[in-house]
Amino acid sequence: MRILVTGGAGFIGSHVAENFSQQGHQVVILDNLSTGRRENIPDGVEFVEGDITDKALVDKLFTEHAFEVVNHHAAQMDIRHSVEDPAFDAQVNIIGIITLLQAAARVGTKKFMFASTGGAIYGEQDYFPADENHPTNPISPYGISKLAGEKYLYYYHVQHGIKIVVMRYANVYGPRQNPFGEAGVLAIFSHLLVQGKQVTINGDGLQTRDYIYIGDVVQANALALDWPGSITFNVGTGKETNVITLYKYLAEAAETDLAPLHGPAKPGEQQRSVISHELATKTLSWKPEMALQEGIALTYRSFVAK
Repeated sequence: MRILVTGGAGFIGSHVAENFSQQGHQVVILDNLSTGRRENIPDGVEFVEGDITDKALVDKLFTEHAFEVVNHHAAQMDIRHSVEDPAFDAQVNIIGIITLLQAAARVGTKKFMFASTGGAIYGEQDYFPADENHPTNPISPYGISKLAGEKYLYYYHVQHGIKIVVMRYANVYGPRQNPFGEAGVLAIFSHLLVQGKQVTINGDGLQTRDYIYIGDVVQANALALDWPGSITFNVGTGKETNVITLYKYLAEAAETDLAPLHGPAKPGEQQRSVISHELATKTLSWKPEMALQEGIALTYRSFVAK
């Protein structure tokens, strides 16, 4: 199939694009390299440097390639930046997806796969773990923009018949994650520990997240690519881990006794977040395979090897 992977030079998108290419699909990556890196682009995959909000460029790409599938990972994904600049967040995450969907509808794209969020979209949860029927009450502009993206997808599904696959990711971690942004606590911590520096935990460190390894996310994308219909599903482990425990596992992998520092809590961040993967297991026969401690060790070693 002819597949466009937006954000394909980034952490998650590059792994997904690599897997699609290895499966024999014709993959094109569109990435503006704001957070992505050229070295992440898989061999043999066409790369176009540009922005998803650039309508002329997007229209040209879709005209030239007539993509059968769009796998949309490009995003403004920093919750704190979305709080500071909600207009920019909306420009990238809402206008960007509309630009892609307009072009997809024009050329008859069959399927649109969307990397949504299983943490921020639910807001402070009513029950744990959250399934796909949990109320969506995001408490950050980032979560709001991702929810808006899902709603636009449904509109284009109804009006244009595009099959939609919404993947609500938990906190994804693993090799290639960018340690220089605000997102990706494991990457940030790993980068600091490799340099022998102390890490700073925001708040008391008791806030919990659902950490899912990149290899499991790639497998979810591969299965969803072959799914014949439309579906919205969580991609998570169903297990909560607080930041103090996360650091403990990482310190063990790094063989360090450096104690973390504590800074102020950040606005817009949830206290607890964990999502159920039961629907993905029932429909796609997908479930997470990587144990957290093993995945953390693999991630840390990837930073040591840089």
